[in-house]
Amino acid sequence: MKMKKVLALIVAAGMTASLLAACGSKESGSAQGSDDKLIMATEAGFAPYEYVDGSEVVGIDVEIAKEIAKEMGKELEIQDMDFTAALTAVQQGQADFAAAGISITPERQEQMDFSIEYATSTQVIVVKSGDTSIAAEEDLADKVVGVQTGTTGDMVYGDPENAVQPKELKQYKKYTQAAADLKNGKIDCIVMDQLPAQLLVEANDGLEISSTELFTDSYGLAIQKGNTELKETIDKVLQRLIDEGKIDEFTEKYSKEAL
Repeated sequence: MKMKKVLALIVAAGMTASLLAACGSKESGSAQGSDDKLIMATEAGFAPYEYVDGSEVVGIDVEIAKEIAKEMGKELEIQDMDFTAALTAVQQGQADFAAAGISITPERQEQMDFSIEYATSTQVIVVKSGDTSIAAEEDLADKVVGVQTGTTGDMVYGDPENAVQPKELKQYKKYTQAAADLKNGKIDCIVMDQLPAQLLVEANDGLEISSTELFTDSYGLAIQKGNTELKETIDKVLQRLIDEGKIDEFTEKYSKEAL
């Protein structure tokens, strides 16, 4: 009888281990395990690249994502979240790729893979109309600077080793929040990408872009590290869209519609 009990326990333990292993493998799988959906993580507050129009997320990156989904024969699913969360979702395999005007940087390349470059943007400074106190990057040193959390501006001016250290760096989830604080005098300026900055200024009376340009960076789509198959597909689609002039068409269209 004792031997039978021991054997029963061994069998039960084996079945439990098998079930746990199966559950574990399912949970650790990435979003790429879906046969019919392609998941794009984004922060839809970065017009004209992605923004909410009514109840729909639209923009340059969305058009690109649709072309990628079409190439793969999948349905596109857009998940809107904070910028930092979008990058984390890719790293953890909860999304197939992230698109949110993401600058390609060495720091990010250590954590994820990137597509080929499909756009470039200059970092600029948004100030109150008539404010001439920022004539050079060095002038940020005595300013309260607003940035969107996780963006290039946040990374550069939040780096303690950066040559220019703002008096204070204030992080926001949305640029619209930063714009409100700038108009109310709670911050001195906003550091952000040029194209979205132009749209932000158009939508907010009393704000303008300073003549001081900071630096230029390149945009790419973020992909989970090591997913070479998806990267090759995305690169193929992006190169076709670039060659056909479609990226320029998307940019022109949504730069006008987002105003």
